[in-house]
Amino acid sequence: MPIKILMPALSPTMEHGNLTKWIKKEGDTVSAGDVIAEIETDKATMEIEAVEEGKLVKIIVAEGTEEVKVNSLIAVLLEEDEDPASLDAFIAKESKSSKAAPTPVAEATSLENTPVASPVLKVAPANSAPSSRIFASPLAKRIAAMEGISLASLSGSGPHGRIVKADVLVGGSAKGRISRHPDEYRLIPNNNMRKIIAKRLVESKQTVPHFYLSVECMMDSVLEARVQLNASFGDDKSKKLSVNDFVILAAAKALKAVPEANASWSNDAVMMYNNVDISVAVAIDGGLITPVIRNADQKEITKISMEMKDLAKRARENALKPEEFQGGGFSISNLGMYGVKSFNAIVNPPQGCIIAVGMSSKRAVVVNDQIKMRTIMDVNLSCDHRVVDGAVGAMFLAAFKKYMESPILMFV
Repeated sequence: MPIKILMPALSPTMEHGNLTKWIKKEGDTVSAGDVIAEIETDKATMEIEAVEEGKLVKIIVAEGTEEVKVNSLIAVLLEEDEDPASLDAFIAKESKSSKAAPTPVAEATSLENTPVASPVLKVAPANSAPSSRIFASPLAKRIAAMEGISLASLSGSGPHGRIVKADVLVGGSAKGRISRHPDEYRLIPNNNMRKIIAKRLVESKQTVPHFYLSVECMMDSVLEARVQLNASFGDDKSKKLSVNDFVILAAAKALKAVPEANASWSNDAVMMYNNVDISVAVAIDGGLITPVIRNADQKEITKISMEMKDLAKRARENALKPEEFQGGGFSISNLGMYGVKSFNAIVNPPQGCIIAVGMSSKRAVVVNDQIKMRTIMDVNLSCDHRVVDGAVGAMFLAAFKKYMESPILMFV
C-alpha cells in the first residue's frame, strides 16, 4: 500500500505552511530518519523526516508552494517491489478526501502521538536560533538508547548537522568518544592460590633485602644452535626446543659453577643446596605456579624441554603433584614471549635468587671496536642480600652469560 506523506502541524494554531524545499527528489530511495523536505512557518523553518522507508515515487506539492494546508497530501512513497499501477487512483482519492475533510486543530496537534494508518512525519527546526536541543532521527535515537551512546558526543552528517543512524553506528566506536561503565568496579573473589601468592610476595618484599644485577646476553649463537637442533628433529614437533630450554640449562650450569648462588636463608644458617633444582614460573588461570626441574644440571636439553612441556601442561590443568611444584633452590621467570624487554622479579622465599628474562631483540653493539647488529636478551638477577653478596651474584651472571653466548659449552 502506498505510504502517504502529509503536511504536518508544527503548532496548535497552525493551519497552513510553506513547502520551501524538497531534499529528496522523485525516484530517490528514502530510509527511516531521512530528511525529505523543509517547510516554513511564521516562526521557523523545519525539516520533515520520514519514519518509514520506501521510494519517493510522486511529489504532489512542488517546492516553493505557499499556504499548503495541514494534513494535505504532499508526496507518496512506495515500498520495495510494490506495483505503482494504482498510484494515480490512490493520489486522486486521497487528494479529494483531503480537500473535502475539515482540518480541526485538535487533529493536527495529535499527529505525532496518535496511532494512524499513515506514517507520521517528525519535524525539527532548521536554520533556527542555536539551542541545547540535539537533532537526531528517531532511528538514531533508538539505537543510541539501546547501546548507551550519548547523542551529545556525536556529530551529525545529515542535513543541517542532524544525527542519523550511520553517525551512531560509527560514533559508537569513534575516536574521542568517552563512555563510562555504570558500575565502578567488579569483584573477583580471591582463590586460595591468589591468597598464598599475595602473602608470600608481600612477605618477600617486606622481609627480604633485595638487590638487582643486570646483564645483556648476545643470543645469535644460541638461536643458531636452536635452529640446527630443531632441524635435526625433523617433523617431530614434540622435541622442538624453545629459548627457555636453553635458559634453564644455562642457569643450571651456572649454578654448578657458582654454587654459592644456589642457597637459601634461615636464621640459624645459610642452606647451600647440594642439588640443582630449578623452579620455572608458569602462568595459569588465577595466578602462577613454579614447577621444578630437578637435577637440571645433569639432564640433556631435550630431556629438560620435554619435562618442561609436560609440567607446564599439567600445571594449567591443575594436575601437578605437590612434590612437582614444591622445593627448588633457584627460580626463573621469563616474560620475553610477551614482548617484555626487561623487568625485575621478586625473590621466591626461601630461595636466594631469581632471574628475570626479557625479550630478545636486534640492537647495535660494539664488537671488536666495530658497530654490529646482534640479537640481545636482557637478564636481571634479583638476590636476597642475606644469602648472596654482590660479587657472588655478579659471578653467577657472568657464568650464565658465558653459557648463553657459547652454547656448545653447555653440552660438554
